[in-house]
Amino acid sequence: QVQLVESGGGLVQAGGSLRLSCAASGRTTFSSYAMGWFRQAPGKEREFVAFVNWNGAITYYADSVKGRFTISRDNAKNTVNLQMNRMKPEDTAVYYCAAARTYSGGPRPQYDYWGQGTQVTVSS
Repeated sequence: QVQLVESGGGLVQAGGSLRLSCAASGRTTFSSYAMGWFRQAPGKEREFVAFVNWNGAITYYADSVKGRFTISRDNAKNTVNLQMNRMKPEDTAVYYCAAARTYSGGPRPQYDYWGQGTQVTVSS
C-alpha cells in the first residue's frame, strides 16, 4: 500500500557528514504522517534515532545523536531526511525510515510502514 525507500547511505570517515533521504510512494497521505528514523548495527537490536511530526513542529532524538543529527521533511515531495554530522564509528548501522499514520504525543508512536534500509559505515 505505502512504500518507503531510503537512499544516501555509504562510507564516511569519522567526523564527516552524510545525508539520508526517505521517499514515500503508493496510496499515502504523507503530509499527515509522523516519521521516524531507526538504525540497527550488526549483532544489536534496532534502536530509535529521530522523530518528526507532520509539520515539523515536534522532534525527538536519541541521546546518542543529539546535537549531531537533524531530521527534516518536505511534504510537497513526500520526503523525510536525516542530516548526520560529526559522525562516529558507533553510528555504523543499517538505517531505516518509518511512518506512523496517527500520532497523539510522546516520543514513541506506533509505526505502520517501514523501508528496507540503507547501509551507513563510519571508519575510524
